[in-house]
Amino acid sequence: MAVTKTHPIKSTLKAAIDYICNPEKTDGKLLVSSYGCASETADIEFSWTRRHAIDKGTNLGRHLIQAFQPGEVTPEQAHEIGMELAKEILGGKYEFVLTTHIDKDHVHNHLIFNAVSFADHKHYHSNKRSYHDIRRTSDRLCKEHGLSVIIPGQDKGKSYIEHQATQNGTSYKAKLKAAIDRLLPACSDLEELLRRLQREGYEIKRGKYISARAPDQERFTRLKTLGVDYTEEALAARIAGRSRPSHQPKRQDGKISLLIDIQNNIKAQQSAGFTHWAKLNNLKQAAKTMNFLTEHGISNYGELESKLTALSARRETSHAEIKRIESRSGELTLVMKHAGTYRQLKPLYDRYRKSNDKEKFLRGHESEIILFEATTRELKRLGAVPLPTTESMKTELANLSAEKERLLAEYKTARTEAKEYETFKQNVDALLTVPKEQKQQRRHELE
Repeated sequence: MAVTKTHPIKSTLKAAIDYICNPEKTDGKLLVSSYGCASETADIEFSWTRRHAIDKGTNLGRHLIQAFQPGEVTPEQAHEIGMELAKEILGGKYEFVLTTHIDKDHVHNHLIFNAVSFADHKHYHSNKRSYHDIRRTSDRLCKEHGLSVIIPGQDKGKSYIEHQATQNGTSYKAKLKAAIDRLLPACSDLEELLRRLQREGYEIKRGKYISARAPDQERFTRLKTLGVDYTEEALAARIAGRSRPSHQPKRQDGKISLLIDIQNNIKAQQSAGFTHWAKLNNLKQAAKTMNFLTEHGISNYGELESKLTALSARRETSHAEIKRIESRSGELTLVMKHAGTYRQLKPLYDRYRKSNDKEKFLRGHESEIILFEATTRELKRLGAVPLPTTESMKTELANLSAEKERLLAEYKTARTEAKEYETFKQNVDALLTVPKEQKQQRRHELE
């Protein structure tokens, strides 16, 4: 599990970059990476990009920290996750420096990125939406790498602080939910539940929504914020003996769904009502499956497998092409950035090379000379020598963008169809499989 936090850098950009690149914290700088810049000249390159922006904003950059649970991740794995996070949330449009610190009991990443994009020279907007996007992306990457994550459940929007409080048994919401769950079975109506909560020490406030507050709690908690099972309507339904909203089957809206394995389904074992619904649902889904096969001219199992294999191959091919285009587009964007810097500073660098007093010239233009030399090295690394024209790169980028849009549409269609066919195939597999109990019963009847 990784916890993230971010804050702006307003005046100490170089100091911040120097701090996160500290060799003692980054295993001798082995755990230092950058994008669109060199870590040694990042502050100069950030400044050069900001110089070309119309709307610069007030920040020089932003500092994101991604901390991992102690003992759950290696430094190399943490650094890999940090790079994936940076590239995904920044979209290849912002210079950044990423480092992984190993000097404390928990491994953590530091990401400093430019407040202005080098692709369109617009400044980065930090708000609740962007932060939650960072959190969700970080959680997903942790899950993909086999790390623990905060599992999204009925408490939608729960903060990391509240999650930790729940884990430690100190969350007011967790205690209120536990009290309601404990008291509710003995209540005849909602009013009795509220009276019992008051006897437990909770102060009840009525308004548009019912709220409760523990004796040592500062603010009231609306019951509806506890989750879908704790709204007034849900509590009344639970008291009346109806199932929780979160446990009720979801409507399928005409779409095909998998057959339910009633014999091994926990809900079916606990609820006769759910079992009845599941049997009816299975009959409907079986009919939909057979109708689909007939409508699409699929007469045997092999044809179904072939169709699914072809759709899966089309989906994977489109996805691979999209990734190739994204990689090339990112590379072209970087080349255009460095090429622009190169062309602007080349006359100055030529004057420096021809100067009789290079030391004096350097004192007046040190940052520009350093930036030009760093840009030249980066262009050579990218293989952009001789330098391509701006027009040719813009044309290629436009063509790549159009091709990506076409492939995205193809990929989405293939993905949807493959998912649909996979569901039908699993239903066919279930229909063709005779339950073990039925096999034993038939064998007994034949004996």
